[in-house]
Amino acid sequence: MQAHTALARQVSSVREFNRFYTARLGLLRKRHLGGEFSLTEARMLYEIGAHPRMTASELCATLGLDPGYISRLLATLTRRKLIRQAASRADGREKLLTLTVNGEESVERLNTQSDTQIERMLDGIDSADRDNLVTALAQAHRILATPSNEVRIVRIARASSEAREILEEYYEAVGVVKRDDAAALQAVLDDHASGMWLATIGKNVAGCVMLRGLDSIPGAGECKRLYVRPAARGFHIATMLLNALEDHARNQQLDWIYLDTYDDLKAAIALYEHRGYRRCARYNDNPQATVFMRKSL
Repeated sequence: MQAHTALARQVSSVREFNRFYTARLGLLRKRHLGGEFSLTEARMLYEIGAHPRMTASELCATLGLDPGYISRLLATLTRRKLIRQAASRADGREKLLTLTVNGEESVERLNTQSDTQIERMLDGIDSADRDNLVTALAQAHRILATPSNEVRIVRIARASSEAREILEEYYEAVGVVKRDDAAALQAVLDDHASGMWLATIGKNVAGCVMLRGLDSIPGAGECKRLYVRPAARGFHIATMLLNALEDHARNQQLDWIYLDTYDDLKAAIALYEHRGYRRCARYNDNPQATVFMRKSL
């Protein structure tokens, strides 16, 4: 009984662990928990319930999904009277999302269904395996559920092996053609108005971003190489990296931050727009870029 209780506590209601596993490992089913919602719909309801008045852009960034797809599902959930969308006073283009009473009841049903599923799983496990499972879940929770207050953002002075490694990972993930060599990277680090920031969780590098001068536009800098490793996503690390970069740019009395990206990176574009970046004319000769944005500081 003691092991059973410890296991139940560890899973913290396995509802939470269940949601985390399905989101991280992509265990997609047509209907979540065999109920009325798809996995994506269930995740949306959970996130809105946990973060009332979050915006659609924030929801897109959290789930890493296409804004058009999220918009269609939000419209469906609104028609079903499960969520409420209210105009944001800060940005008229944004909608603040909250659950209706029906939505809150639906989330509670999902929680009950998840608890029932977990109870059935536990009933078939003997005491020795329960002990092993408690240990394994504690380890998984420690590794995966790192809270954002353990994330550190550091501006680096030297092109360390960790910095070069995450940049190479970024290049491969996005398919970058024009890459910085070691000399170009160190030049950015040596320029007091520029810089590179690393996000770390414990001893592990989780993300990066770079600011470099934009000689073609007076009073402007360029945001480059924003990247968060897949295992570290969901903790708002990209937001923290951009905060550090923009704070530094203001301290250097820059007026504008420019950046380029391309249409397929929907979640990144949604994040930039949420932070006040607006589309602008092409400002460089990057052959891969299709979207150009800037933000007034």
